[in-house]
Amino acid sequence: MSSGQMKIIIGWLYPQLMSTYGDRGNVITIQRRAQWRGYNVSILPLDQNSTPDDLKSVDVIVGGGAQDRQQEIVMRDLQGAKADAMREKIENGTPGVFTCGSPQLLGHYYEPALGQRIEGLGILDLVSIHPGENTKRCIGNLVIEVTASRLAQELQAMTGTKPYLVGFENHGGRTKLGKVEALGRVVYGLGNNGEDGTEGAFYQNAIATYSHGPLLPKNPFVADWLIQTALRLKYQQEIQLSPLNDTLAMQGREAMFKRLKVALPVVGKI
Repeated sequence: MSSGQMKIIIGWLYPQLMSTYGDRGNVITIQRRAQWRGYNVSILPLDQNSTPDDLKSVDVIVGGGAQDRQQEIVMRDLQGAKADAMREKIENGTPGVFTCGSPQLLGHYYEPALGQRIEGLGILDLVSIHPGENTKRCIGNLVIEVTASRLAQELQAMTGTKPYLVGFENHGGRTKLGKVEALGRVVYGLGNNGEDGTEGAFYQNAIATYSHGPLLPKNPFVADWLIQTALRLKYQQEIQLSPLNDTLAMQGREAMFKRLKVALPVVGKI
């Protein structure tokens, strides 16, 4: 089957409520990098007007950040059959990238600085707690080494080098992981909680992270991993993506690493 016969449906979680930090750039990056290779792409908003069947139809899921109030609205809507559909998608390996507020929704709960605990879906074994209004936010540039074993291996196979991600974090909540695997090790920045050196989480094919920027334009090989994983799962065949010219993205990454004085152990085609 040729690329022109294949289609990717990107499910965008609550775009009106959970796009506080420009994470729509993740949606655009997946869309464009798939289209440039000849794949058909559609974007399906997953919001209050969506059905569980809508959620079941998507091939990639993208979720962004939100303020506490918007997060409460989302969680009131993401209940019952919709919640079951989300759990089923992630458990069955649908790839996705979930940033800031979205991982908190996928965890057990989030306790805001003010107000009641917001119960999550319990898909990821993690909890998030805001220490209080007078606590400093975790803000600044972020570099992590991907340590989630399978993801690290697959990204290294795609890029030829150990995977490092660059982004920007801005969060008040602190996340503590249970048995879920961390996405990576903090090289620069604060990560999940500023204490244990972990950043994000990785479960099945779901990437959870505090890294904005947005994440995928700065790390386009992760977008390619999402596309490739989605196509392999959907069409049950081996998928090899054709290369794209990522010179500008690579130069941007190198400039950030140099600015932050982060020395990578291996220089490759990242």
